[in-house]
Amino acid sequence: MKYGFIKTAAATPNINIANPSANAVEIVKLIKQANSSGAELLVFPELCVTGYTCGELFLSDILKHSANNALTAICKATVGKKILIFVGSPIWAKGKLYSCAVAFQNGKVLAVIPKTALPTYSEFYELRHFSSGKNISSSIELCGQAAFFGTDIILEAESNDNVKIAAEICEDMFIVSPPSNRYAQAGASIIVNLSASNELIGKSDYRKTLIKSQSGRLASGYLYASAGTGESVSDIIFSGHRIIAENGEILDESELFTSGLTICEIDTQKLAYERRRLNVFENTLSSGYRIVKFNFNEASAAIVRYIPPLPFVPDDLKSISARAELILQMQSRALAERLKLTGLNAVIGVSGGLDSCLALLVILRSYEILEKNKKDIIAVTMPGPGTSSQTVKNVSKLEEAFEIQIRKIPITDIIEKHLKDIKYSSEKNTAYENSQARERTQILMDIANAEKGLVVGTGDLSENALGWCTYNGDHMSMYAVNSSVPKTLVKYLISYESERINKYKKSLTDILNTEISPELLPSDNGEISQKTEKLIGPYELHDFFLYYTIRFGQNPDKTLMFACKAFKGIYKKEEIKKHFRVFIKRFFSNQFKRNCTPDGVKIGTISLSPRGDWRMASESSEKEWLKDIK
Repeated sequence: MKYGFIKTAAATPNINIANPSANAVEIVKLIKQANSSGAELLVFPELCVTGYTCGELFLSDILKHSANNALTAICKATVGKKILIFVGSPIWAKGKLYSCAVAFQNGKVLAVIPKTALPTYSEFYELRHFSSGKNISSSIELCGQAAFFGTDIILEAESNDNVKIAAEICEDMFIVSPPSNRYAQAGASIIVNLSASNELIGKSDYRKTLIKSQSGRLASGYLYASAGTGESVSDIIFSGHRIIAENGEILDESELFTSGLTICEIDTQKLAYERRRLNVFENTLSSGYRIVKFNFNEASAAIVRYIPPLPFVPDDLKSISARAELILQMQSRALAERLKLTGLNAVIGVSGGLDSCLALLVILRSYEILEKNKKDIIAVTMPGPGTSSQTVKNVSKLEEAFEIQIRKIPITDIIEKHLKDIKYSSEKNTAYENSQARERTQILMDIANAEKGLVVGTGDLSENALGWCTYNGDHMSMYAVNSSVPKTLVKYLISYESERINKYKKSLTDILNTEISPELLPSDNGEISQKTEKLIGPYELHDFFLYYTIRFGQNPDKTLMFACKAFKGIYKKEEIKKHFRVFIKRFFSNQFKRNCTPDGVKIGTISLSPRGDWRMASESSEKEWLKDIK
């Protein structure tokens, strides 16, 4: 597929124990179905050609010959199909029996990978019949063809070196050092697991945890298919669990006790970027790994994976509450530590908008942690020419709900005198707007100096990315608690706090319902005249662009495709493109502001701190990025 995606499928066929010819028919049905759906990689369960629960029949010559015939039939069924297929089968080699993953494509046997770890505890007794494939590096004849045989094999796409695939089998994932560890170090970006993991209470959750963890630690895709319908239920039961994971996230999974296909794309471009970013993967290909090339079809196809429109915000309410509490704890504890070390009180400008509200909530929590009297918080509101009646009311309600005193220092007269002193014309331009932001910052800084305070910044991550702040105005503070919280998340944090503390609810709800504005242009009969999202575009789009551009270094063309899918029916493609261009231009042109931002706690995977996460020359050109928005 385009954009580095590979469409993957995990399959659970309905099988007949010890009846390979019947099983081959079921396997071929699923191969045809997966191929028709556009899948490029397909994995089946462990020993699905015979069934996992054959017991002593694994030692039978009849089963051996029948399994070989079934593999030949499966191989023939792949002729003309570019899909890469892994099928689980017993393989007899050099007088020993192995549980193997057999890789097929277009009528060819590409590789045979034996299982390394053979469980012998509880209900498992695999060593009774099978041998471990550990350290095997050999060849084998299968289906009338010669193929590599061993645990030192990686399959690499001929047209895309980001697509490297390796296989491990069931228990291999559960051991202390899974084979996938060394495969990833050797460059494998996708691990397939052919499994026959029986079901027990709590085991599916444990299985998911292992797969999420392994895909995350390896910065890889992980494709898992387990045995299901048809296996013996004498003492155990199999659920046909199928899981597709990517870099620590479950992309899709089947319901338990189902058969058929689970399909989703794995993003190999994203995985390659993540490995470059982490820079901890050694290249051990020179240490004896054998590379098998396979054809990879990069034809254009629609992706089926879910693209969340708000990537910074969890989808379910339970996760949002847990995430919000953690973030507020991180912000408030970091600020508490700074206040404790400096011995200062918090100074904050309160506008009646979202960001200053969140910062004030953080200050209140930090004072609770330090057991300080919240009456010592130095909160200041500085109404000016653009201040609306709504935000004035919001400040008044916050003062009442939070039980603190908010000083009022009007700045309209100060601004008028300042503009007159510098012989400024009456035009309402950038200088007019920024003079207000700088005056407010000067007042806060001077109060902090006079009263032993620390100015707490209110600007958020989205504003930092867009440069939507006044240089040496609201851009500056002594500690910026919101600096890595994007605007779309700010709303959810405030909403969470309104539910947690009932007496805050009315005042916080009013703030959530207030139009986002810097209020630097004269109000319209007391109403907000300067509406941020009308000027620079919706924050939900800018946060989307920010996430995929910074977190995964994604090309604009690919991010545009993501955005069109995520916001389908909400924004038209041309509208998304227009706002994306605004984001890129503003992001590049405002690096000089980010290069001198104050300290602020990092709360997520994205931070634009010049000291930690994001170093970039202020003179960097955006032209190549703009060109990529096709």
